[in-house]
Amino acid sequence: PVLRLLEAQLQEQRREHEEEMEALRNQVDSMQEEVERQQQAFLQTSQLSPGLQVEFGLQQEITRLTNENLDIKELVEKLEKNEKKLKKQLKIYTKKVQDFEASQTMLPSERRPHDHNMQVAVQRKEKDFQGMLEYYKEDEPLLIRNLIT
Repeated sequence: PVLRLLEAQLQEQRREHEEEMEALRNQVDSMQEEVERQQQAFLQTSQLSPGLQVEFGLQQEITRLTNENLDIKELVEKLEKNEKKLKKQLKIYTKKVQDFEASQTMLPSERRPHDHNMQVAVQRKEKDFQGMLEYYKEDEPLLIRNLIT
């Protein structure tokens, strides 16, 4: 069993090594092609008159900058889409939090976990009071107990 395990590990390492070597060979090939292309361009420009060499250089730089600008525009569009998506998510989560907070304030007080030793700060909305007390039917025993104590 140990020999098989070691053999399997060796084969896996050999396979990974071969894949890595293939990737490196491909990278070397593409770099050689790029060098040959640049050498051809250099030979062509060196045979041109100085004025044409400058013009050719400018054209190459314009092409490079145009490609760079296109890449930047693509990145900006991608970031704008991501920003819109994140803003939508923020709105959704804000709405969920508001709904959750609203549902928490509407729960009857007996259903909410509470500690009798803690003091609770209650936010009050401005209302015109007419001497009446509004409460839920389920809260009546708690209300009576609090009135007595």
